[in-house]
Amino acid sequence: MKRLFTFAAVACLLTSAAFAGTTQKHTIHGTYIESRTCDVYTAACFANAEVGLNGKEAILAWNIEAGKHNGVALDGLKVSAVVRANATLGDKSANPFPAKAIVYVDESATAEQRAALVSFAKEMGEGLVSDVIRVEAAPIAMNVDACGGETCATLKVSDIAAIEARCLHSDDKKCGNDEPFYTPLTKISMAMPHFTTYEKFSDAGLGINWSDAGRRGTYVGHFAK
Repeated sequence: MKRLFTFAAVACLLTSAAFAGTTQKHTIHGTYIESRTCDVYTAACFANAEVGLNGKEAILAWNIEAGKHNGVALDGLKVSAVVRANATLGDKSANPFPAKAIVYVDESATAEQRAALVSFAKEMGEGLVSDVIRVEAAPIAMNVDACGGETCATLKVSDIAAIEARCLHSDDKKCGNDEPFYTPLTKISMAMPHFTTYEKFSDAGLGINWSDAGRRGTYVGHFAK
């Protein structure tokens, strides 16, 4: 299948270059994956059918390649937050708050690093990770590549949460005027929507579990601050 016009094709080719393009002025940088329970790359005809019904949940994950937060070195560590909001995330006509979150910190982190990872996720989550009902240490595996194959972004948090995503193809367009309808839930560069081939969350605390696939509901990008 052909990848989705120049936008997605360039995204796939430039992903690794963009991720490598951080400068020394940043104190912390790495890669980011976000998957939501609604389409983020879509047209109004599809988005309007989901507003208020889907998209209240999201899995966010940061792979910290290098850097410090609050003076604590976090090189090579990962943190993920699973969020459940009060409304479709990104819907400007609705209030997503109150939102609740569970934060999963890299099991290889020290106690000091775990506290810094939680603080980092709260800061990057821009309000969605403020009300943390539980923090749990878990094995976290995350990979982002330049879309050389079908799967170009993956996340696995123990057996609790998972994301698999690929680049968009031309036949993923549904209405002809599809676009990045919702923006990412955190500040990232080279934010590229991807096709979610698999997404799941299975844990207590948020009042909902889900297993989903076949959405244009994932963002992949790079963060630096």
